[in-house]
Amino acid sequence: MENIALITELQYKAVRSSGAGGQNVNKVSSKVVLSFDLPNSKALTDEEKTLLKINLSTRLTNESVLILNCDEDRSQLKNKEIVTKRFFQIIKKGLEVPKKRKPTRIPKSVIRKRLNNKKNTSKLKATRKRPDVE
Repeated sequence: MENIALITELQYKAVRSSGAGGQNVNKVSSKVVLSFDLPNSKALTDEEKTLLKINLSTRLTNESVLILNCDEDRSQLKNKEIVTKRFFQIIKKGLEVPKKRKPTRIPKSVIRKRLNNKKNTSKLKATRKRPDVE
Protein backbone atom coordinates (compact mmCIF):
# COMPACT_ATOMS: atom_id res chain seq x y z
CA MET A 1 0.00 0.00 0.00
CA GLU A 2 1.48 3.31 -1.12
CA ASN A 3 0.40 6.42 0.84
CA ILE A 4 1.22 8.86 -1.96
CA ALA A 5 -0.78 6.91 -4.53
CA LEU A 6 -3.75 6.77 -2.13
CA ILE A 7 -3.65 10.54 -1.50
CA THR A 8 -4.05 11.22 -5.22
CA GLU A 9 -7.25 9.13 -5.23
CA LEU A 10 -8.91 11.04 -2.38
CA GLN A 11 -11.57 13.63 -3.14
CA TYR A 12 -12.08 16.52 -0.77
CA LYS A 13 -15.09 18.81 -0.60
CA ALA A 14 -15.44 21.88 1.61
CA VAL A 15 -18.91 22.35 3.11
CA ARG A 16 -20.41 24.77 5.59
CA SER A 17 -20.26 23.45 9.13
CA SER A 18 -23.40 22.90 11.15
CA GLY A 19 -24.01 23.86 14.75
CA ALA A 20 -23.03 26.83 16.87
CA GLY A 21 -20.52 29.41 15.73
CA GLY A 22 -22.45 32.53 14.86
CA GLN A 23 -21.87 34.39 11.61
CA ASN A 24 -18.64 32.52 10.88
CA VAL A 25 -20.55 29.25 10.35
CA ASN A 26 -22.84 30.87 7.80
CA LYS A 27 -20.11 32.32 5.60
CA VAL A 28 -17.06 30.02 5.91
CA SER A 29 -16.89 26.49 4.48
CA SER A 30 -14.59 24.91 7.05
CA LYS A 31 -16.07 21.40 7.21
CA VAL A 32 -14.18 18.91 5.01
CA VAL A 33 -15.81 15.82 3.47
CA LEU A 34 -13.39 13.15 2.22
CA SER A 35 -14.57 10.46 -0.17
CA PHE A 36 -12.59 7.43 -1.36
CA ASP A 37 -13.86 5.18 -4.15
CA LEU A 38 -12.68 1.73 -3.06
CA PRO A 39 -13.53 -0.39 -6.15
CA ASN A 40 -11.90 2.08 -8.60
CA SER A 41 -8.69 2.47 -6.57
CA LYS A 42 -5.49 1.71 -8.48
CA ALA A 43 -3.24 2.02 -5.41
CA LEU A 44 -4.71 -1.06 -3.71
CA THR A 45 -4.45 -4.68 -4.83
CA ASP A 46 -7.54 -6.84 -5.31
CA GLU A 47 -6.81 -8.73 -2.07
CA GLU A 48 -6.55 -5.47 -0.13
CA LYS A 49 -9.81 -4.23 -1.66
CA THR A 50 -11.71 -7.37 -0.66
CA LEU A 51 -10.21 -7.26 2.84
CA LEU A 52 -11.22 -3.60 3.23
CA LYS A 53 -14.68 -4.29 1.83
CA ILE A 54 -15.20 -6.97 4.49
CA ASN A 55 -13.63 -5.08 7.42
CA LEU A 56 -15.13 -1.67 6.60
CA SER A 57 -18.54 -2.92 5.45
CA THR A 58 -20.40 -0.80 8.02
CA ARG A 59 -18.57 2.40 6.97
CA LEU A 60 -18.97 2.01 3.19
CA THR A 61 -21.90 3.20 1.08
CA ASN A 62 -23.81 0.92 -1.32
CA GLU A 63 -21.32 1.86 -4.06
CA SER A 64 -18.39 0.94 -1.74
CA VAL A 65 -17.35 4.56 -1.23
CA LEU A 66 -15.81 5.56 2.10
CA ILE A 67 -17.01 8.99 3.25
CA LEU A 68 -15.45 10.79 6.23
CA ASN A 69 -16.38 14.20 7.69
CA CYS A 70 -14.41 16.58 9.87
CA ASP A 71 -15.55 19.88 11.34
CA GLU A 72 -13.55 19.83 14.58
CA ASP A 73 -11.47 22.92 13.80
CA ARG A 74 -12.38 26.36 12.46
CA SER A 75 -9.63 26.03 9.83
CA GLN A 76 -10.41 24.17 6.61
CA LEU A 77 -6.75 23.16 6.24
CA LYS A 78 -6.57 21.64 9.73
CA ASN A 79 -9.82 19.76 9.13
CA LYS A 80 -8.34 18.39 5.90
CA GLU A 81 -5.24 17.18 7.78
CA ILE A 82 -7.36 15.60 10.54
CA VAL A 83 -9.67 13.78 8.11
CA THR A 84 -6.68 12.51 6.06
CA LYS A 85 -4.98 11.14 9.20
CA ARG A 86 -8.26 9.50 10.23
CA PHE A 87 -8.59 7.97 6.74
CA PHE A 88 -5.12 6.38 6.91
CA GLN A 89 -5.82 5.03 10.41
CA ILE A 90 -9.06 3.44 9.18
CA ILE A 91 -7.34 1.94 6.12
CA LYS A 92 -4.45 0.62 8.25
CA LYS A 93 -6.85 -0.97 10.73
CA GLY A 94 -8.98 -2.37 7.91
CA LEU A 95 -5.99 -4.09 6.31
CA GLU A 96 -4.96 -5.89 9.52
CA VAL A 97 -5.53 -9.62 9.41
CA PRO A 98 -6.60 -10.88 12.84
CA LYS A 99 -4.29 -13.41 14.46
CA LYS A 100 -5.73 -16.92 14.62
CA ARG A 101 -6.59 -18.07 18.10
CA LYS A 102 -4.86 -21.19 19.32
CA PRO A 103 -7.09 -23.18 21.66
CA THR A 104 -5.25 -23.81 24.93
CA ARG A 105 -5.79 -26.43 27.61
CA ILE A 106 -6.00 -25.79 31.32
CA PRO A 107 -2.89 -27.26 32.97
CA LYS A 108 -3.51 -30.25 35.29
CA SER A 109 -1.72 -28.50 38.15
CA VAL A 110 -4.22 -25.61 37.96
CA ILE A 111 -7.19 -28.02 38.00
CA ARG A 112 -5.65 -29.90 40.97
CA LYS A 113 -5.05 -26.65 42.86
CA ARG A 114 -8.66 -25.51 42.30
CA LEU A 115 -10.07 -28.85 43.50
CA ASN A 116 -7.81 -28.80 46.59
CA ASN A 117 -9.01 -25.27 47.41
CA LYS A 118 -12.61 -26.45 47.10
CA LYS A 119 -11.94 -29.40 49.45
CA ASN A 120 -10.25 -27.18 52.00
CA THR A 121 -13.13 -24.69 51.88
CA SER A 122 -15.72 -27.46 52.36
CA LYS A 123 -13.77 -28.89 55.31
CA LEU A 124 -13.56 -25.44 56.87
CA LYS A 125 -17.30 -24.90 56.48
CA ALA A 126 -18.06 -28.41 57.79
CA THR A 127 -16.26 -27.59 61.05
CA ARG A 128 -18.56 -24.58 61.55
CA LYS A 129 -21.70 -26.74 61.72
CA ARG A 130 -23.31 -27.66 65.00
CA PRO A 131 -22.51 -31.19 66.14
CA ASP A 132 -25.36 -33.68 66.04
CA VAL A 133 -26.45 -34.57 69.60
CA GLU A 134 -28.03 -38.04 69.69
